[in-house]
Amino acid sequence: MIAVDTNTLVRYLVKDDPLQARRVDALVRQLDEDQARAYVSDIVLCEIVWVLSSQYDFKRAEIALALRRLAAARQLRFDSTDNVLRAIGAYEQGKGDFADYLIREHAKTAGCISVVTFDKNLYKDGSFVAP
Repeated sequence: MIAVDTNTLVRYLVKDDPLQARRVDALVRQLDEDQARAYVSDIVLCEIVWVLSSQYDFKRAEIALALRRLAAARQLRFDSTDNVLRAIGAYEQGKGDFADYLIREHAKTAGCISVVTFDKNLYKDGSFVAP
């Protein structure tokens, strides 16, 4: 298995560099032909959100759609697709950063009842609490 970095997946999603986009598309086709998968870390997903928002002016709904597209790709593997999908839904509806919701989902999976934070935007959720 290989891992893919943020810039590779941004090219796959945005297609802003035709040569690099073709190379990523070829990689995805090869993974498909080999029935293989590429690992995508949570850090890469958080970086993708930042890049799409800050560099490409994507809105939350567009970012959520892009992340769902990645999560649905058979050629990609995540630490926990279920956590990623729940974090995407919360990000799309909430006021926090995608990373906040991904942290929460992993915390829940680990048996935590809440996430302690100073981010007041998250308190309404109920699973984020003040220290």
